[in-house]
Amino acid sequence: MGVAITRQIACFAFVGLLALCAADARAGAKETAKDFLTARPEDVQQWRQWRFGLFVHWGPVSLKGTEIGWSRGGERRGRKGRGPIPVEVYDNLYKRFDPVKFDAKQWIAIAQAAGMKYLVFTTKHHDGFSMFDSKLTDYKITNSPFKRDVVKELADACHEAHFGLGFYYSPPDWHHPDYRTANHARYIQYLHGQFGELCARYGKVDIIWFDGLGGKAKDWDSGRLFQMIRQLQPHAIINNRAGLPADFDTPEQRVGRFQADRAWETCMTICRQWAWKPNDRMKPLEQCLQTLVKVVGGDGNFLFNVGPMPDGSIEPRQVERLKEMGAWLRQYGESIYATRGGPFRPGPWGAATCRGNTVYVHLLASTGEAVALPPLPRKIVSTSVLTGGTAKVTQTDESITIAVPKAHRQPIDTIVVLQLDGPAFGIKVSAIRSGSLAAGKKAAASNIYRKMRTYAPEQALDDDPDTRWATDAGTHQAWLEVDLGKPTAIARAVIREAYAGRVRKFELQAKEGEAWRTIARGATLGERRVVEFPPVTARTVRLNILEATEGPTIGEFQLFPPKK
Repeated sequence: MGVAITRQIACFAFVGLLALCAADARAGAKETAKDFLTARPEDVQQWRQWRFGLFVHWGPVSLKGTEIGWSRGGERRGRKGRGPIPVEVYDNLYKRFDPVKFDAKQWIAIAQAAGMKYLVFTTKHHDGFSMFDSKLTDYKITNSPFKRDVVKELADACHEAHFGLGFYYSPPDWHHPDYRTANHARYIQYLHGQFGELCARYGKVDIIWFDGLGGKAKDWDSGRLFQMIRQLQPHAIINNRAGLPADFDTPEQRVGRFQADRAWETCMTICRQWAWKPNDRMKPLEQCLQTLVKVVGGDGNFLFNVGPMPDGSIEPRQVERLKEMGAWLRQYGESIYATRGGPFRPGPWGAATCRGNTVYVHLLASTGEAVALPPLPRKIVSTSVLTGGTAKVTQTDESITIAVPKAHRQPIDTIVVLQLDGPAFGIKVSAIRSGSLAAGKKAAASNIYRKMRTYAPEQALDDDPDTRWATDAGTHQAWLEVDLGKPTAIARAVIREAYAGRVRKFELQAKEGEAWRTIARGATLGERRVVEFPPVTARTVRLNILEATEGPTIGEFQLFPPKK
C-alpha cells in the first residue's frame, strides 16, 4: 500500500477516534452547534488582560532569509502569483534545516523579559511544512536533521513558565496535493486530523490563530472544526480567519480602530518581514512602544512578531529591542496590563487606558503644548504623573485640558493619571471637534468600497478617526471631494490615511468657477499629513489621489482657514 494512502487512512482513523472521544466527553450535554462558535467570556477576558504577546514565524525558509510561504515558487491554488524560490528548492530546504541553537526556554525567557504574556507560534504556514511531529505527513520538522518536535518543546516551556500558549495554523496549504483540487474534501480531513493532533497532544492551548487568506467556512468545514477544538481545548479562544467571526478580530501590520464591544489584536512585525531576513530594517523603540500604547488604548492586544535565525536563536538586536520594551513595562506596565481602552479614543495626542476609577492618559506628542480632550460625565478627584513631574488638569463641561511642562514631557510617552469619582470604562465620550471647515459637509468620491454606506465619503469628514472612506481593492487612482457650502478661505489641510502607506502621490485641487486648480502636491500621506498652502477661496475642494499601491482609504480629510 502506498505511503499517501496509508497516511490518508491514518488521517480518517485519527479524526474518527477524536470524534468518538469528544462524543463520550460530551455525553448528556445539551449544547447546540452554536455553542461552539464562541469562547467562554472569562477566557476572552483572561487573554485581554495579558495585552502583549510574542508572535513567531519560523521554519526552514530562514535558511534563505526570504518570506515564509510567500517566497515559495510553486503554484498557489486559490491565489495568484509565485515566489522567487523554485518549488523543488523550497520544498527541500527542510533536509538542510538543523537549528542547533534552538532553546524553547530561552525564547520564553526573552518574551518574559519583554513584558509579554503569551506566545503564538507558526505550527504550519501556507507552505505546508509542519513544525510539529504530525503523524499525517512526512513533510515535518522531525524528518529534518534537527529531528526534534519544536512545538512540543515550546508547549512544555510555556506550561512550565505559566506563559500563555497559542498555535498559528494556516488552513491554505500550497504543498498538499489535495488542497483546492477535486479531492479537497480529503484535504479537509487532513486539516482536521492535524488540528486533532495539536489540540490533543500538547497540553493546554490558550489561543488558536488561523490564517485563512480570505477562505470561507465551507472551505475548511469550520463549524465541525470549531466543535472539535472546543471539545479538546475548552478554554481556547479562536481568531476570525477561518471564515467565522469566532472570538477576536486581527488587523495586520496596522493599529486597529477603537473597539470595546469585541476583542481584537493587532499583529505586527518588529522588522519588515515576518520571517528572518539578514539586515532587515528594525522599528525604533519609540515606534514599538507607541504602537503598543495605541493598540491597548483602542482596547486591543498587541502580538509582536520576531523571526528566528536559521540556527534557532533570535537575532541579538531584536532581543535587545524587546528587552528595552520590557524595561519600560516594568516601570509603567500598570497602565497597560489588565486595562481597557478609553474612555478617550486614541488621537494624534496619544491614547488612554483605564482600570476601575483610574484613567491613564498617554501623551505621545512631546511638544509641551496643552492637550484638549472631550468632557467626562464624572468628576476628576485627583491627578498625578506616572512618568514623573507635574501636570495641570482643568475640567469644565466643555473639555478636559491637560498641560505638562515641557521639562516634564517624556520623549516616548508621558502618562498622566486621572482618578475619577466612579468607573471609567464604558463612559460615552463624544469626539472633540477639530474645527475643520469640512466637518459634516457634503462629500462625493470616485469610488466607494463595494458601494457600502459604511465607507461613504462622508465618513472622512466626521471628525471620527474610527470611520473612513474606502475604495475597492485594486484601485490605484481616486478622488474625494467636499462641498463647503459657500466660497470659503482655506490655507491648510490635515489628511489621515486609515491604512498608512498606500498613497504614493496626491494633489489638492480647488474649484474656481468650472475649472479645477491645483493648490498643493505631495507624495505619501501616512497616519497624519499636514499640508499648508497659500490661502485660497473656494467652495469645492478635492483630494486627488494620483498613485496608490492598493485601494486607498482615508480616515479624515480636514480643511482649516488661514491663521489670524
